[in-house]
Amino acid sequence: MKVLFVGDIVGKPGRNAVRHFVPILRERHGLDLCVGNSENSAGGAGITPESADDLLEAGLDLLTAGNHTWHRREVFSYLDRAGSRQLRPANYPKGAPGRGHGVVATRDGRKLGVVNVEGRVFMKSIDCPFRAAEHLVEELRRETRCILVDVHCEATSEKQAMGWFLDGRVSAVLGTHTHVQTSDERLLPGGTAFQTDVGMCGPWEGVIGMKKESALERFLTGRPAPFEVAGGETVLQGAIVEIDDETGRARSILRVRERLSG
Repeated sequence: MKVLFVGDIVGKPGRNAVRHFVPILRERHGLDLCVGNSENSAGGAGITPESADDLLEAGLDLLTAGNHTWHRREVFSYLDRAGSRQLRPANYPKGAPGRGHGVVATRDGRKLGVVNVEGRVFMKSIDCPFRAAEHLVEELRRETRCILVDVHCEATSEKQAMGWFLDGRVSAVLGTHTHVQTSDERLLPGGTAFQTDVGMCGPWEGVIGMKKESALERFLTGRPAPFEVAGGETVLQGAIVEIDDETGRARSILRVRERLSG
């Protein structure tokens, strides 16, 4: 099984990059399934039913999220909808809308389990992402050995710790949140593909996808300034993981970066 996972999708430019490149990558690499993190898909912060549906129609099979999941209230009922293909981090307290794991199948019936957790270092003090991931992985392994974990963290150390924690129990642990693609993709000894951060899908000529002028104003003055999604050249970043269908062990991981002129 070949799976594409793309990082944080920023606003309309990021959605356009997904719409343009996912069909191309499917054909070029013989992809079976495509997953992406949608938490910034609506105007650069949050998710709406419309932005999620746009990404699913563009070719993604399942969507994960992160700390901006709750930015727009209109997504709450969408998360709870039966058959929703939009996940949210699993380690929010009981009663939060939606769910943090799901299963998608290839056209010929092979299954991929997906777990979404959010880190706590430099972020909110929520439930333990390690224990939440462990519990859900055990549950999913009853249905499939092919499991991908989106670990949405600020700290690289927390992401790497999750990779080692789940090595040999899942097919891939892939990081999101920083919007900056790392070059440490590798196969861990137990057969788990790992990358600290797969990057983003969004404007390349900004600061993590947002207009550089607003970011500079914040840094230079110490005062808040409204963030707006940048324009210009757009990048799609992610990773392709090839998984052994029988064992769930990763065979390879390939870092992906594609650019779309503005």
